[in-house]
This record gives sequence, C-alpha cells and structure tokens, in this order.
Amino acid sequence: MAKNSDLLASLSDVSTESEFFSPLPKGYEKGKTKYCFVVGTVMSGLGKGIFSSCLAKLMQDKGLKVAPIKLEGYLNVDSGTLNPFRHGEVFVLDDGMECDMDLGTYERMLDQDLSKANFTTSGQIFSSVLNKERQGEYLGRDVQMIPHVTGEVKLRLRELAMQSDADIVFVEIGGTVGDLENAYYIEAMRELAYEEGPGSSCFVALTYILKPKTLGEQKSKAAQLGIKQLMQLGIQPEIIACRASSEVTEKVRQKISVYSNVPMDRVISLPDSASIYTIPAMIAEAGLDFKVARLLKIEDRLNLRHERKASAKWCDFTDKISAARREITIGITGKYTSVRDSYASIINALEHAGIALGADAEIKWIDTTGITNSNASQKLANVDGIIVPGGFGTRGAEGKIACIKYAREQNLPYLGLCFGFQMAVIEFARNVCGLTNANSTEIEPNCSEAVIDILPEQKKIEGLGGNMRLGGRDVELKDKTIAWELFNKAKSVRMRFRHRYEVDPRYIEQLEQGGLVFSGKAPDQPIMQILELPNHPFFMGTQAHPCLTSRPLRPHPMFVGLVAAAMQRHWPNENLPDRIKAAQKVCTQGR
Repeated sequence: MAKNSDLLASLSDVSTESEFFSPLPKGYEKGKTKYCFVVGTVMSGLGKGIFSSCLAKLMQDKGLKVAPIKLEGYLNVDSGTLNPFRHGEVFVLDDGMECDMDLGTYERMLDQDLSKANFTTSGQIFSSVLNKERQGEYLGRDVQMIPHVTGEVKLRLRELAMQSDADIVFVEIGGTVGDLENAYYIEAMRELAYEEGPGSSCFVALTYILKPKTLGEQKSKAAQLGIKQLMQLGIQPEIIACRASSEVTEKVRQKISVYSNVPMDRVISLPDSASIYTIPAMIAEAGLDFKVARLLKIEDRLNLRHERKASAKWCDFTDKISAARREITIGITGKYTSVRDSYASIINALEHAGIALGADAEIKWIDTTGITNSNASQKLANVDGIIVPGGFGTRGAEGKIACIKYAREQNLPYLGLCFGFQMAVIEFARNVCGLTNANSTEIEPNCSEAVIDILPEQKKIEGLGGNMRLGGRDVELKDKTIAWELFNKAKSVRMRFRHRYEVDPRYIEQLEQGGLVFSGKAPDQPIMQILELPNHPFFMGTQAHPCLTSRPLRPHPMFVGLVAAAMQRHWPNENLPDRIKAAQKVCTQGR
C-alpha cells in the first residue's frame, strides 16, 4: 500500500480525477517544518496569543527558528476598519498590514518584526479562492469549502514555513472551537497534520476552568465539553492548557485527562499572572517546551547553550518586574479609555520603559470628551506626565487640545502619538503663533487655517482604509535636537505609521518661528514626523506610533524619555536617570 508521502507527492497538480487537493509551494519539503496548533475552548479572551507567543519564545530560546501566524474568522480583509471598542487596537506591521493586536504580542515576546504572511483572515482566504476560480486555476472543478478553501489555508501555512525557513510554525486560530466561521480552519489543520505525517504537528487546546462564587470550587464540565467538541471534529489534542483564576487542582486535571485521552503530565495549570512576561517561566516549569520538542521529534535541533544565555537575559528582565520600583502616574487622554485593549501597545511600551528605569508607571485613564481649558488642571491633577494617543474623528479632539495646552504651559511631560502630534501642532498654532482658527480638516473640513490637512498625494487614493500612510518608514533626524539625542545621535530611525493627515507645509516656517522644532521629517519630502519644544522638561510628539516597536528588552527611547521626565517631576530632589542618557542606553542595546 502506498504511503501518504507517495499519494501526496504530486498534490500541487490540480486534477479532476483525484480527491486529493492540497497545493504545495514549489520546493516545499514535508517534515522539515513542524506545526504547533493552538485552539481555544469554552470562551474567547483566554489569552491564546499570549500562550502561543510564550511557548514560541521558549522554543526560540532553544535556538529554533519560529514563525507565528494568526488565523481570524472574520470576513474583513484586514483589521484596519475595526472599531477599537469591538476588537481592541489595530496593530500595524512594518509592511503596512493592519492586523489583530495578538500580532503585537508575538512581536514583543519574540522581538521579531512580522509581515502580512503572519496574519490571515477569512476575507483573505475567500478572496484568493474566488480570484483563482475566475482565472480558471481549478480546471473546471466545482469549488468547495473542502478541498479548495481548506487547501488555500494549508497553502498559506506552507508558504510561511518556506518564507521563514522556520523549524516550527505556531498557528493560532482566533475565537473558539464551535464558532461557525472557524470550522474550516480546524478542518484544514486536521488535513495538514494528516498530510504531513506522524510527528509533524502538535495540537494544544487552551481551555478555562470555571469557579462559580456560589459553589466555591473549580468545575471542569465546560472544559470537558469544549474539548469533546474539538475531538468530534477529528482533532486529538496532545496538550491541554487549563486557564483559571487560581491554580488548577489535581482532581480537575485528572478529570480533564480522563475525558480527553491526554496524559496528566500534558494537562497543565496556567493560573492568572500579574505580568504576561512571567508566563514563559510557568510554561517551562511544567516542562511543556521539552514535551513539544519530543512530540515534534526535534530534540536533536535544540541548542541548550543558546537557551542558557537567552534565559539569563530574560530572567534579569523579569526580576526587575518584581523588584521595588518608584511609582509615577501617567495620564492617557483619549476617547477609547473604557476599553483598555484599545491602547494595548501603549500600556506595554510604558511598562517596558518603567521596568528599564526602575519605575512603576501607573496609568490614569482620562476621557477627553468633557475636558476644557477651564477644567483641564482639575482633570490632570496628580499626574506626572500625559500621553495623547492616536485616534480618528472629532469627538474628544478639543479636550485633547486643552490637555496639551495645560502640559505645555505647566511643564508637564508630554508625548503625543499620531493624532496627539497633530493636536499639538493645532494647539501651538492657536495659542503661540496667533492662528486662532487653526484646526484639522478632519475635524473642520472648511477650516480657514488648516495647519493639518490631507496632502495632495493622499487625496488621490480612494477608499476608506486605502488612503493612509501605513507601515514602517524612515524618519530623518535633525542634528542637535532632543530626538537626535534620544536616538543616540542617529541620522535616521525607522518608525511605523498609520494616518491620513499631515502638517500642511505652508505653515511649517511660521510654526518654527514661534519656537516649535520639527526634529524629524520624511527624507526628501516636507512631511513633518517628530516635533519637540527645547525649553520644556519633555514635550514631544510624533506622527508615528513608537509604541508598536517597543520591546521588553529594548523599550522605545521616546517612552523612556517620557517616563524619566515624569520621574524627575515626581521626585525632583533625588538623583534619577537622565532621560537622554537612559534613552541612549536603550539604543545601544541593539535598536
């Protein structure tokens, strides 16, 4: 009887005679790359992305090349048009892909820049299948969910495997088992595991152990039913990670083991943690990383010397998390403050900078909708610095401008991101340069002094979500400025952008004459990208989103500068890190 490898040898050839259909990228070698599938049961929001990224980090620390991918069930082609209230922040990759916030978790945990190849939606899958059907690539076959749509999913994973040359591709399926939109993803994973052969893949089911207050004990029935649902789809999980508010009892783990056919040593407890950065240690303590290596038969690829060095660096970082740190308060003045996931990258960037400087940056959430010049001092009382984050639309804009005016006049450390950069320009134009009608055409389309406007090159591009400057771009730094010093006197720095509106070049000279310094701009174009006030403890804005490229071991210099200035404001009589030197130290660590 022919082996699977023989049957699948020519799967890249479309045939109307064979029921096998699984297009392979040219040159693909089965078995070279292994696959780890992470699926969720019981409910969404369990932290599949956090778990998957932490497990991937442990394997990366062992010298393996890893490549994560998030499979989303929604029909949007990307996350660009999603409301932050519904889906959290939109994370932008260097190549401009607007994606799920879990990609930010992967980038931070793995210290790795990802691309559009690491993010797939049902919208992308169906669009690709329909385009191929119109072009006749299926040679007259009736195009179906199985095998054509599932075949497209498998093709994406195998293309990522080849492009990244990964030892392991970590596949996270959004939502939960049982979601209608995820059924074909799970079927594709089952098919892929079958086609790749034994030892090629590993299924991890993330579940949740309930503990109703009225009962006072952990209950596993919901978890059992969720895992049973997965098994009914033809998936036998090799590992079950049990999320819970507290340590999962051995009795509950035994029940899960019995009903899922998973050995007890591979049913692990993952209780809530104060920091996601301590979760790799929890997973390693359960020995899950080595269990995965054995299941995938790649123990011979491990580099334990590399692991010791990487682990030592990470432990130094996590030790600082639990160490005593100086408390400061940073106000985040926005309009999505009721949903913390809307500002996930900012929260992480503040944490990175705080840990590096020995500070605990507590966040005060400030809704700007009702803030005015008359009550700004009251609303911003007891904060040591503020951030005005990105956003779209008119709501809360005047409140942000009032916050910026207060920060500028009262020497309160300030960092403006994207929309916060634009609002800082408007505030300065109005209150320093005498342009009393200054505004943005996004807020006031017929504004007579539009210091912020869509540039002509952007107006030519039609379609919501298609007329933005997206992704990584080089920023040319001006010598002898604070930005230049923060980035260790570099000539340029790469940052990520997501915006439509810019400073109108006609007003640049007038703004600079008033004292505003544009310390970063687009190379060879009059597009301003960083601003600062030289005679202020820390007043900086950027059209970019620096939080997107902050990493645990390499915090972003702008956030380091803000946190250091906030510490100096809160503790004026103590010897604290100089913001410039602290940021330069970050740069020399490998940024």
